[in-house]
Amino acid sequence: MLAFATQIAFALLMLRWFTPHEVGEFSVISQIGFFWMTLALAQAPMSLLANHHAPATLAARHAWYASLWRGLGLFPAALLAVWVSQLTLWPALLWVASLAFFQMTWLLAQSLTLRTGSRWQQVNVRVLPPLTAALTALAGALWGHWLDWSGPTLVVAALLGYALGATWLRVAWHHPAPNAPQPPTQQQAGDTRSTALRMAHTLADALLATAVVVVWQRLYGAEETGWMSALLRVLGFLPAVVHMAWAQVALAQDAPEHASPRSAVWAAPWWLGLSAFVVVMALGASCAVALEQAWLNGQWLGVWHYIAPLVLWQGCACLSAAFSHRPFQTQAATGYSLACIGLTFMQALMLVAPIAWDTGWSAAQHMWWFAALSSVGLLMLTAWMSRLR
Repeated sequence: MLAFATQIAFALLMLRWFTPHEVGEFSVISQIGFFWMTLALAQAPMSLLANHHAPATLAARHAWYASLWRGLGLFPAALLAVWVSQLTLWPALLWVASLAFFQMTWLLAQSLTLRTGSRWQQVNVRVLPPLTAALTALAGALWGHWLDWSGPTLVVAALLGYALGATWLRVAWHHPAPNAPQPPTQQQAGDTRSTALRMAHTLADALLATAVVVVWQRLYGAEETGWMSALLRVLGFLPAVVHMAWAQVALAQDAPEHASPRSAVWAAPWWLGLSAFVVVMALGASCAVALEQAWLNGQWLGVWHYIAPLVLWQGCACLSAAFSHRPFQTQAATGYSLACIGLTFMQALMLVAPIAWDTGWSAAQHMWWFAALSSVGLLMLTAWMSRLR
């Protein structure tokens, strides 16, 4: 919670000290880096948590090497994404590559620390990187304000945070692993998906996450992209909190949820997801109050028409995230990936609808249609996962 609160502070700093155009460009660069990194990982952090039969340090090293090679093979795709976004190829490509590499390493470090680290190490690996990014962004904003200087402050801040987080993976090389992994048991199925399916699932997620930003800039310009992406960054932290502080920890503990009464075990995700939905609504209301009271620069008034649809979308994402560990505990991981890929395909169709069919939608109308479809799909996925036993 503290780590993601710090990231929310980073997002609010962007609203307060940077222009929509600067935020829009940073969002495109960071999203392309995220796409590159996510596809290279191929959900390796989740597999590292779920597969307790594999020695943690050995699995982390293998995952890092495999992800690095996949990342090198995906360089042409990242280059194409930068070109499509219409950003200046240099130094945008350098920033994208740096962000992708260090973020990839940091995510693996988080999973490894959940399995092998102490409680303080688990806290530090999550809190210190976003805190470093937020403080760097604040210092850069104040520096630019006083000296009338402009530079890639947001990119540098994010890069320093990711680089600090990546240092925790060094443990994978300092601690020897057991000689041989043990085969998974029936009760400990873990991630049983094939590598091809994990890659397909990752590709679908990464393409959609990147396409939302790139298509928005292509259709509506950098300013609209800045309004949408800044608010999405704030609200999107809640599903991430639920996934990382609940689902990932549940998998890392390697316990088949027998410690609590069965009714309490299966009801807990509903309470957690609904509580997170309420927090998303509160954040959306806070953004509306900030705009109404003119606490933000007048350039940010365009955020208004994104608040309601994004609250609906990210609230439903919280419900889905609360149950995202269940398929790995019930040998349903393959069905989970196939369902997610199907939903992503429908979302992609809605995203490109104005390009393919000339719908004449405004940016606000487009976001409402996209958010409504996404929410219905996430609710259906949540209902299915909640019935898994």
